[in-house]
Amino acid sequence: MASLCARAVRQSYSLVAKPALSRASPRLLCTASQQKKDETDKPEQSAAETLLAEEKAQLEEQVKDMTEKYKRALADTENLRTRSQKMIEDAKLYGIQGLCKDLLDVADILEKATESVPKEEVTSQNPHLKNLYDGLMMTEIQIQKVFTKHGLAKLNPDGQKFDPYEHEALFHAPVEGKEPGTVAVVTKVGYKLHGRTLRPALVGVAKAP
Repeated sequence: MASLCARAVRQSYSLVAKPALSRASPRLLCTASQQKKDETDKPEQSAAETLLAEEKAQLEEQVKDMTEKYKRALADTENLRTRSQKMIEDAKLYGIQGLCKDLLDVADILEKATESVPKEEVTSQNPHLKNLYDGLMMTEIQIQKVFTKHGLAKLNPDGQKFDPYEHEALFHAPVEGKEPGTVAVVTKVGYKLHGRTLRPALVGVAKAP
């Protein structure tokens, strides 16, 4: 009798416990499966994120490098444009210096010719010489106007401080009344083209006795 009662109790417990177990098991299994899946996915997601971060860093570095190259290319282009513009401007300003040098010889001859004429002989009583002298003077004045028009200026540094960039010293000698280091004698005038020395003046420089 006692064994029958115990069996009945076990069967009753089994009938009561089984539904509860059957209800709980799917949920527990799903939770366990999800946890297992999450644990499996985490390393994969971490690896993918790391790969994306590396690719992002590489792309950012490439963009930075290309930006620097682009800026350098722009700077080089601007420098080239500036140099080209300067060369064009210099060509416009100094392209005639060869012609100017040749014309300087003509100007020198005219100057020597007018200086060689005795001023006391240039009178109305000597009309031929006067007309010749006046013609030479007019020609010299006109050629100097042409020089000025094209940026060519005469250098006559008599009494000025000697400048090696504008003057060429032929000799140094003590000269009374002249301060040492100044131009005492000008044997040939010089010329500058747009501020650049085209031909230095040939001079004698005073020095201390």
